Amino acid sequence: MNKIHVVGIGFRPLEKRAKDIVLQSEAVLANNRLLDVFKEYDEYESVKDRIIVHGSVYETMDYINDNYKEQKISLLAAGDPMFFGIGRLVVERFGKDAVELFPDLSSLQVAFSKIRETSSGAYCISFHGGPDPAKRRKLEYELKDLPGLLGQYQKIGILTDKVNNPAVIAAEVLKRSAVSVQPSALTFYVCEKIGYVDERITEGTAEEISRGSFDHPNVVIIVQNSEHRAQSADNTEQPVVSAQRSATAFGLREAEIAHTKGLITKDEVRAVTLHKLRLPRRGVFWDIGSGSGSVSIEAAGICPELKVIAIEKNRDRAENIQANRIQFNIQNVEIIRGDAPDVLKDLPAPDRVFIGGSGGNMDAIMNDVAERMNAGIIVINAVTIETLNQAVKSLENHTFEIQISEVSISRSKMINRKRHMSALNPIFIVKGEKSQ
Repeated sequence: MNKIHVVGIGFRPLEKRAKDIVLQSEAVLANNRLLDVFKEYDEYESVKDRIIVHGSVYETMDYINDNYKEQKISLLAAGDPMFFGIGRLVVERFGKDAVELFPDLSSLQVAFSKIRETSSGAYCISFHGGPDPAKRRKLEYELKDLPGLLGQYQKIGILTDKVNNPAVIAAEVLKRSAVSVQPSALTFYVCEKIGYVDERITEGTAEEISRGSFDHPNVVIIVQNSEHRAQSADNTEQPVVSAQRSATAFGLREAEIAHTKGLITKDEVRAVTLHKLRLPRRGVFWDIGSGSGSVSIEAAGICPELKVIAIEKNRDRAENIQANRIQFNIQNVEIIRGDAPDVLKDLPAPDRVFIGGSGGNMDAIMNDVAERMNAGIIVINAVTIETLNQAVKSLENHTFEIQISEVSISRSKMINRKRHMSALNPIFIVKGEKSQ
């Protein structure tokens, strides 16, 4: 049976086997941009009458499907076909055994060399949603995730497109810089039309790149100066979070966790809360009214096999949870945006539940939790006496065994070169436990 030959072009002459296959092909498939590139290859004149250009990748895939068993087909691809390229689609649709690949260099691989930066340790992502605005593919990461990734990686290489272009990417970093790292700590490189005679490389700050206009195709590389420091929400200096920091399973600090308006479970309270939850190594944990996701993130770090579900109705807070999930390299947190108890009905039954905020729906939430939980532990944090009373009453109505702790915290601060203790608001931690 014929194989589908996917041949990467753009930077180097074809290797002998790839050259022979292209010359023997009955159909050479390309898009308009790659056709312009291929015209510079020695093989072009020999096969130009056999080149077929389709208007979209979907037409190309359909043509392959209808013809590859009877025809010898070569598909021209940009750079390395398996580096966020069409090679993945071909393999997924037709299977590994039906495909043979001949990679060229990837555009990001070349770009790192062009700017004389090592790609070792760099994280590469694609913001290329495809050429058809009506059929843009779902991306692993969105633009809003980039600041969180910058909190984890010192260098990031980005495949762009005309929608997610360098100016848009830089503007997003400027807009969300408080999440992880200051723009002044970043150097942007835009590499336009690499491999073309009119290639251009632009180096600049996020602000400079956000005002620029760049030819397509291009890639972006962001390099972080680790000596810079990010600013937290209260304008205090904090270290840039690196990939090494994500190894911390317990003991994350408030200043390291993206949050807004002080809405975060304080470090000491979080420590007691997690202790009271007695998290299992495996199972399901609901964090209702998750806020910044600090409890979810730390729980997930402690128990990597635990399925953690962070439920938050506020959009900005849900975005903070996502930024924190990326920043601390947490894989076992799922974010559910919506109101409890409405969004709880489709979730797997919990073994542990933390209620950090009920939005006035404590009784309705407890009804749902009690119905779904055969045995387990619920922890509710209450700031006011009213919330404490409501929590206790709801747990009693569902026959949970109840323990109440009051956590009062004072932190030192310097006044006239002497340390004084400053008290935070006390928190009531209510634990409800039900045995089988």
